[in-house]
Amino acid sequence: MPLRKARATAALLSSPEDTEAQFYEALQQGDLDRLMAAWADEDEVSCVHPGGPRVVGIGAIRASFEAVLSQGPVHAVPERVRTLSNGETSIHNVLERVQVQGSKGPQSAWVIATNVYLKTAMGWRMVVHHASPGTANDVQEIIEAPAVLH
Repeated sequence: MPLRKARATAALLSSPEDTEAQFYEALQQGDLDRLMAAWADEDEVSCVHPGGPRVVGIGAIRASFEAVLSQGPVHAVPERVRTLSNGETSIHNVLERVQVQGSKGPQSAWVIATNVYLKTAMGWRMVVHHASPGTANDVQEIIEAPAVLH
C-alpha cells in the first residue's frame, strides 16, 4: 500500500497512549501499514533501532521497519512507562520487554526506548522512537525522591 494511501485511511488517534498502543500492537502483529499509520508524515521524524544508526524521514523509517518485520513480528511489550506531557507534546520513556527465542526456549530481552508524540491535525502521532539495548538490570529503576513536598 502506498504511504499516502495508508495515511488517508489512518484512524484518528485521540491520545499519545492510543498512538503508543497502536505502535506496539502493530509491531507484535507484524503489520507495517498500521505501524506506519502511528507516525507523523513529517520530514524530520527519526528512529534509532537498538544498536543502529539514526534513521530520518518517513520513507527511510518505513524501509527500516520493513527490514525488521521481514524477520517476523516483534514481540515487544511496553512496561514501566514514564510520561512527560504538555498540550501538544508527550514524551514517553519506556522499558520494553521483548520476547526472543533462545536456546532454552522463550526468553526476555530488554530495550530502553524514548517515544515522542505530537498532536497533529490527524490526532497524536509519533515523531521519534529511540531504542537502546538494555539488560535485566534495567528492570530496576533509580528514582530520585521529589524535591518539593506538597
